[in-house]
Amino acid sequence: MFLIALGSNTPGAAGGSEETLDSALDAIERKGMRISARSRWWRTPAYPPGSGPDFVNGAIRVEATLTPGEVMARLHAIEESLGRTRRRRWEPRTCDLDLLAAGDAVLPDREEAGRWMRLDPGLQAEVAPGMLILPHPRMHERAFVLGPLAEVAPDWRHPLTGLSVREMRDALPPAAFAGMTPL
Repeated sequence: MFLIALGSNTPGAAGGSEETLDSALDAIERKGMRISARSRWWRTPAYPPGSGPDFVNGAIRVEATLTPGEVMARLHAIEESLGRTRRRRWEPRTCDLDLLAAGDAVLPDREEAGRWMRLDPGLQAEVAPGMLILPHPRMHERAFVLGPLAEVAPDWRHPLTGLSVREMRDALPPAAFAGMTPL
């Protein structure tokens, strides 16, 4: 079981953000990953604040007989096919597909994943890991991830914190959800 966050805040060849993400869902299925649950689309403020237009975000749970690396490679190929470029961190984008979790896997190991989870907020915009880190090191902090994810996997437990998606979502301050609206 894989958990994936989807986002878009600029139009692409497939159309606006919702159409782009719908195209991403179709491509995910065509790439051998069966979507077993899907959230609503949500309009969310760009992160970090002021970095671009509002996003359309969502989350899915997929089933596949692939490794996390194979899933990530397929997600990157889908992003590219939908017009994603990677010039700078947290830039506006046509399609962003983030692998959040692969069951209870911790990659590359507990120490490294924990180090990225504790990364100083000032460094988060400057550095990116050169390897796949699972669970996603920032997922527990982001309302735009946890809101939609609670619709598809509320009881999934983070293997490092022990908290469920629902518990992580409910631990965020109400201000974290300001501007989030389901579409």
